[in-house]
Amino acid sequence: MANQNQWDSSLSFLLAMIGAAVGLGNIWRFSYVVYSNGGGSFFIPYLVAIAIMGIPFLVLEYGIGYNYKDSFSNILKEINPKLEFVSWMLVIFVFIVVIYYVVILSWDLIYVASSITFPWGNDPAAFFVQNVAGGSNLSNMAMLMIPTSISLLIMGFLLWFISHRDLNEGIGKASRILIPLLFCLMFFIIVYAFTLPGAGVGIVALLNPDWSMLFNINIWLAAFSQIIFSLSIGQAIALTYASYLPEGSKLNDNVLIVVLANCSFEVFTALGIFSILGYMSATAGTPIVQLVSEGTGLVFVVFPMIFNVMGPIGHILSPLLFLSILFAGITSAVAIFEPMVNSTLHKFDWSRKKTVTVLSVIGCAFSLLFTTGISSYLVGVVDGFVNEFCILFLIVVQSIIFAWIYDLDSLIPVLNENSKFKVGKIWKFNLRYVLPVFVLLMWAIGVFELISNSNNFEMTIYVVIAVAVLIVSGIFSKIKS
Repeated sequence: MANQNQWDSSLSFLLAMIGAAVGLGNIWRFSYVVYSNGGGSFFIPYLVAIAIMGIPFLVLEYGIGYNYKDSFSNILKEINPKLEFVSWMLVIFVFIVVIYYVVILSWDLIYVASSITFPWGNDPAAFFVQNVAGGSNLSNMAMLMIPTSISLLIMGFLLWFISHRDLNEGIGKASRILIPLLFCLMFFIIVYAFTLPGAGVGIVALLNPDWSMLFNINIWLAAFSQIIFSLSIGQAIALTYASYLPEGSKLNDNVLIVVLANCSFEVFTALGIFSILGYMSATAGTPIVQLVSEGTGLVFVVFPMIFNVMGPIGHILSPLLFLSILFAGITSAVAIFEPMVNSTLHKFDWSRKKTVTVLSVIGCAFSLLFTTGISSYLVGVVDGFVNEFCILFLIVVQSIIFAWIYDLDSLIPVLNENSKFKVGKIWKFNLRYVLPVFVLLMWAIGVFELISNSNNFEMTIYVVIAVAVLIVSGIFSKIKS
C-alpha cells in the first residue's frame, strides 16, 4: 500500500524537513564541537563532510522515498524480503530516540515556565539536578521527578496532537508556524547577543583556528558525526517525508535548500552563543574555557548563570531562548516519530489516528521511566548507545544496501528530472566507497569508547535494549501485512 498522504506544497515539505534537521543539537552541541575541534579550522572538514556525506545521502533518501512512495519497512522488503528485519531495527531504534528526546523537551518546558521567576537562584546546577533531571545516584532510581513527569505528559500530548492529524493539518501546519517563529526568535537573540560587551571576545575564542588539528583524525570524525546527526541522515526521516512528495518535485534542489538552512542556523547560533559566553567572561571575569559546555550543561546550567547577571534583559532573553529550544525540539520530535508511524500504519493497515495514538501511549509509558531521580544519567546512557552504536551501524548497513544491492543507476534519472542540481558518477562513487568507510570508522571508534567507558549498569541497559529491539523487529518482520 503506497502512501496516500501528500504534501500540499513544496514549502510544507521544506519547512518540515528544516524542522527535522534543526533540533537540539544545532543549538547546544555545534558551538562546543567547533570550539573543541580546532575552532575556525573545523569548517574545512565540516564543509567536506557536507559535500561527500550530507548532501549525497540526503539526495539518496529523497530519491528512494519519492520513487517508492511507501514506508521504509516496505521499501527494504521490496528490495529484498530478508531486509525487512533491518528496516524494523532502524525505525524502532529511531522510535527510542523519540522516547528520551521528549523527556529533554519536558526539561526545557520547565525552564520556559521558570524563566519568569528564575527559581534556580545562584546555583543552577543544583536546581537542575534536584528539581528537574536528577543525577547519577542509582539509589534515586525509584524516585519520580514530579514536575518532569507532568511536563512530559504535556509534551507527549502535544506530539500526539500534531502527529495524529492529517499530514498537512498536523506536521505541515506545525512546521509552517513553528519554523518561522524559531528563526525569528533566534535571529533576535543572536543580533542582541552581538551587541553585548565582550561579544567579540567570545566570537574570537570560537573561531580562532588551530590549523594543526586538520592532521588529527578526530576533527574529521567530529565533522562527519555532526553532519549525520545534525541533518538526521540515515534515520529514515528524510526518506519518509520524501515519500509524501507529489510528482514533479525538485528533489536535489530541495536537498540543497534544507542543508543550507540547517547549516546556516547552527553556524549563526554558535556565534550568538559564544557572544553571550564572551559577555559572561567579560562581566564576571570567568575564562571562556570554564564556561564552554555542551548539551544540558550549557543550556540548563551555564545559560541560567548568565541570565542571572544580565539584569532585566535576562528575563527577556531567557524565555526566548527556552522557547526557541522548545520549537526546534518539537519539530524534530515529530519528524523522528514519523518513520515508526508510517511503517506501523502500513504494516497493520491502521488509520493514522489509531497508529499515532497507540504509539504515543507506548512511547509515553517508556518515557516516564526517564523521569526518575536518574533522569539525565539514563538519557545520556541510552542516547550514547542508540546513536553511537545502533543507528551509526545501521547507516553503514543502509549505505551498503542502497549503493550495492539497489540499482542506483535507475534512480539517477528520477533525481535529475526536475532538478537544476544534477547528480551522477561522483555521487554514486561517494555512496559506494567514501561514505561507508567514514561511517564504519566512526562506528568502530564509538563502539570502542562506549564499551571501554561503560560500567555494569550501563552494559545491562545496552543488552536489554538490543535484545528487545531484535525480538520486536523479528516479530514485526514475520507478521504478514
